[in-house]
This record gives sequence, structure tokens and C-alpha cells, in this order.
Amino acid sequence: MPELPEVEAARRALEAHCVGRRITRCAVADDSKVVVAAAGRVAFERAMVGRTIVAARRRGKNLWLRLDAPPFPSFQFGMAGAIYIKGVAVTKYKRSAVNSEDEWPSKYSKFFVELDDGLEFSFTDKRRFARVRLFDDPETVPPISELGPDALFEPMSVDNFVDSLSRKKIGIKALLLDQSFISGIGNWIADEVLYQVVKYAVDVDADCDRFPVEWLFHHRWGKKPGKVDVSGYCRKEN
Repeated sequence: MPELPEVEAARRALEAHCVGRRITRCAVADDSKVVVAAAGRVAFERAMVGRTIVAARRRGKNLWLRLDAPPFPSFQFGMAGAIYIKGVAVTKYKRSAVNSEDEWPSKYSKFFVELDDGLEFSFTDKRRFARVRLFDDPETVPPISELGPDALFEPMSVDNFVDSLSRKKIGIKALLLDQSFISGIGNWIADEVLYQVVKYAVDVDADCDRFPVEWLFHHRWGKKPGKVDVSGYCRKEN
């Protein structure tokens, strides 16, 4: 599924090409599973038209557009959500890909917008696990309000991360995937992080003196913060 890098790529593309532009047309899909619109689809569309995009925001795997006045559209990418901007290349999760050249907007489009300069963009979801919502303040309500610090914008300090780990009784991958702990990490990032750590340790023959100084290993096994005491764990034989 799309994870932090793909959603951030979409945010940056929207920020680069759409911020400062006014919405002249909006089409929201008649799909109540994906589009959560309490006042109805037509009211959702009307709330968008005439508004200017002020910023593109993201936390974890959630993205929202800040307009010149509320409400603001929010996008939870789910298993296959993706942003397409006509004529602009946007990196996306490979399983999210739809053919936007043969049909525009795609039949999988859930939220389509035309801007005052003629640019068009669409949020698509061909597996229907995504959610498109309308909020007065997306950061103060679920799902965004329930997310932990963003893995890119709000990285934990080493000390805070170690302290958090010491209070958890859960496997490390499951913890990394817990969006209330750190938001934005999914399966491929968690797997890659854990694999790269193991591979590096093997490449240096498990010589702890050659582990990077910023690794948590040194803090978890040291008796005092900043001190490394691994004599009982990592020993080299002469």
C-alpha cells in the first residue's frame, strides 16, 4: 500500500503545481464507501468550487488540502490511493497505478478538480479502501488526530525512541507499523529498515565497534546514556 514516501511525493507535487490556484470545477464520485460526505456528494462539490488552495499538508499516510476557507478535503490513501496531475509525473505506489492516458479522469477517480489555470488533478482508488472526507480542521479529528509523530517531519530523538521501546512489550515490526506510535511507516519501509540493519551488522562481522554511533544498540546496551558497555554481549576473539 502507499506509505509515507508515496504520499509525500503526492503532497509535494500538489504543493508545486496547485497551491495558489482557484478550484473552478469539482467532481466527487458517487461511492459512499470511499467518499464520506455527511451532507451529500453535491454539497461536497459545491464546498470546493471557488476556493483557493493555500497549502498541501500531510501526516503519516494522510494528506489534506488547506483552502482559503474551511472545509478542507482529506485523503486517506488506503491500499491503492494515488494522486494524478494531468501532464505531471507523480511517483506512486506501483499497485496504485491506473492508465490516466487512455481515460481522463480515470474511472477510478474519487475526487477530481479543475483549477483556474486549466490544470486538473484527481485522487483515484481502484481497490476502494481509501477514504475521501471533508473536515473543518483535519488535524483535530480522527483519523489524523489519532496518529503518532510523523516519521519524516517529527522524528523522535534517540532518547525518546529508546524510552518508548523500553515501555513496550511488542515485536519491533509490529511497533513500527503502529500508526499511533510513529505515523507513515508501512510494511515495505519496516521490512527495509530491519533488513538493512541486519545486513550492515553481518557485513561488519557483528563487530559492535564498527556499528554506526547513532545506532540504538549503543544506548540499549550501555549502562548510562551515551556510554557503551557491550562487554557481555559483543566480544571479539583474538
